[in-house]
Amino acid sequence: MLYSEKVMDHFMNPRNVGKIEDADGIGEVGNAKCGDIMKIYIKVDNDIITDVKFNTFGCGSAIASSSMATEMIKGKPVSEALELTNKAVAEALDGLPAHKLHCSVLAEEAIKKAIDDYESRKNK
Repeated sequence: MLYSEKVMDHFMNPRNVGKIEDADGIGEVGNAKCGDIMKIYIKVDNDIITDVKFNTFGCGSAIASSSMATEMIKGKPVSEALELTNKAVAEALDGLPAHKLHCSVLAEEAIKKAIDDYESRKNK
């Protein structure tokens, strides 16, 4: 089997799908080569990510990676969320096929962009 049960579960039943209208930070990344586009929204209160949602247009691995990554940062301090690596996301999904590892990289980048966006808004 190409995909782990966890990948299939997060693909079939993705967590945290949607949009946060009054998000504190938004990160959008895309991979032109594979056509995946990922947008992550975060709500931050007292430096804790209280809510996180995502919209992903892409393959099953991209959706599963977004879903798992949002689960991994929800309720965490911003500083901890910044340390999330694509490797950790892939491991939490019990692995991704080599040619799909870029999907977990997108999730990591989208989260970092959302946090950067939050930091820049906060410092205005």
